[in-house]
Amino acid sequence: MSVKSLGDPFSGDTDLRHSKSCGCDMCASKGGHHQSDHDHGVKHDLSTMPAHSDMAAKTPESSEEILDRAIDSAIVRSVFGHNEISRRSFAKMVGGSTMMAALASVLPIDKVKAAILDDLGTPEKSKLNIGFVPITCATPIIMAQPMGFYEKYGLDVDVIKTAGWAVARDKSLNNEYDASHMLTPMPLAISMGAGSTATPFLMPAVENINGQAIVLHNDHLDKRDPRQWKGFKFGVPFEYSMHNFLLRYYVAEHGLDPDKDIQIRVVPPPEMVANLRAGNLDGYLSPDPFNQRAVWEKIGFLHTLTKDIWEGHPCCAFACSKAFSEELPNTYGALLKSIVDATQYAAKPENRKEISAAIAPANYLNQPVPVIEQVLTGRYADGLGEVKNVPDRIDFDPFPWHSMGVWILTQMKRWGYIEGDIDYKKIAEEVYVATDCAKVMKDLGYEAPTSTYKSYTIMGKTFDPDQPEAYVNSFAIGKGVS
Repeated sequence: MSVKSLGDPFSGDTDLRHSKSCGCDMCASKGGHHQSDHDHGVKHDLSTMPAHSDMAAKTPESSEEILDRAIDSAIVRSVFGHNEISRRSFAKMVGGSTMMAALASVLPIDKVKAAILDDLGTPEKSKLNIGFVPITCATPIIMAQPMGFYEKYGLDVDVIKTAGWAVARDKSLNNEYDASHMLTPMPLAISMGAGSTATPFLMPAVENINGQAIVLHNDHLDKRDPRQWKGFKFGVPFEYSMHNFLLRYYVAEHGLDPDKDIQIRVVPPPEMVANLRAGNLDGYLSPDPFNQRAVWEKIGFLHTLTKDIWEGHPCCAFACSKAFSEELPNTYGALLKSIVDATQYAAKPENRKEISAAIAPANYLNQPVPVIEQVLTGRYADGLGEVKNVPDRIDFDPFPWHSMGVWILTQMKRWGYIEGDIDYKKIAEEVYVATDCAKVMKDLGYEAPTSTYKSYTIMGKTFDPDQPEAYVNSFAIGKGVS
């Protein structure tokens, strides 16, 4: 379990983001990621002001020690606006003990720690494994580690890069992951037993809205009309994904039956570009950065952003088993706070470049920073000779609308992934725990919606969450259409 994000916040030699300039043993070495390499963190208590900040390294073992250290680190990071250059420069200039004394003289450290502990309750389990698939939709889950959002709430989280969604699902079901980055349809499918053994799962927070695109190979520059796509082979990252359902919706609205007129193949996101290059795919509806990466490598172009299909559609989410939330309520609460806090930070456009640098390294997205910046800032080359400026190409909003869950269920019914009578609202409300998210948003000082249902307009067609079965039957194309 990595604890490298719990480094010494008073040391000018350690970069708490663990970038290439970090001086800790692990980051200085090109060797393996072993626990002994991570044990450079030092437990500090500003309220007692130890004589110096270069104490013997000691890895926190209890959740109380981790929370204590995390609060120290969070305070220091906050004072310096999460600017590592400023923090390190100041620490080197005045020294760690002077820096601690200065902060302790102006901040009621004991009261801050007590307030956080009273509010959260000590996490029953502080060391957690969270899976993520390396895409920009996972930005809040990923950035929360190098940017200190997990440690702020007393957690020591190892975010684990995962090859694809089937692996993320299976490791979650096998309890190898405490929680995971998932596609918004996945917790619904898992809870209903669609594609796996039925296991109650919760989705207390959405990660991102918008953020996808349809990419076509450069060989198809002359085929911008979807009615010309008969026989095309398209990739999507998983069957139970917004990518699959949005692609199906889009081609069906242009008169193509996605089960007869095109081929849809499940391809892990990191393999999308290689399959496009090899001619195994004519196009894909994929998460970024692999849409932008196809342009970067001059293989494909952006046919359309998914926000132009459905403005504000959900994509990825934070999910966990219902058992995790019930057996470890304090841990669940702290984790949800970490994710919502990080998501709100990511929602601010002025933070996007900083975040791009934080999530670019090999252990996260393993992508060039300019590629990620084009996605997160919305200023990007489209592969058609133009530079676009679409600030909300991807956006971040944690609230899990029940109406989004109902829409997803209608598409699962439409395309035959679920059958029979469905209590759409009951399932959506059991899985998408909007109440938990709203409470956390309010606790953190953010405004939360007062209702959980709303209508959507998707390619000119209105979706009414109060009439889901009528919506399914309103389409001319679909397996579940009666």
